[in-house]
Amino acid sequence: MHFQNFALLSLATLAIAAPTPSKRGVLADTNFNAISIAGGRAGNAEAEALAVFSALDLQNPQNIDQADLTFLNSVNQVANQAEKQAFNPAVEAANGVQADQIQNGKIKNKVLKLEATVIKLMAQQAQGQDVTERLAEETKKLNTNIGLDQAAAGQVSIAMPFDGAISGSR
Repeated sequence: MHFQNFALLSLATLAIAAPTPSKRGVLADTNFNAISIAGGRAGNAEAEALAVFSALDLQNPQNIDQADLTFLNSVNQVANQAEKQAFNPAVEAANGVQADQIQNGKIKNKVLKLEATVIKLMAQQAQGQDVTERLAEETKKLNTNIGLDQAAAGQVSIAMPFDGAISGSR
């Protein structure tokens, strides 16, 4: 009986003394097509982009993990590549209504990209980095693109597929 109590006490002590695992990001590795908000209808890109990042504690950006900051940066880079390599050529190749619909998708893609950047910068600022100027610039771009998306509300928005990995482990 005493041995059993001693064993339980020893295990409890080890559990308390064991190092806790380091904090890990909450955003899971994915690809561009899985998080793209470009398809559907224009007008709600801001909410759609925020939904992609809903696992983050945006009320307490100082607590956003470095892995999630890396993920957000990866979203920006891959969405920027998608804009240059998929959306821009598709808009140029299209005419009339179809060009407008692809442009709507491009704007929604920009909202996703810029939302990721603004969240990352807000977290960096909350964690003590001086990113005030860049945060203001990126927020202005984000607001411009949200306005463009809202101006096209209800219109068809075409997504362009793009093969791009998004990760928080870079």
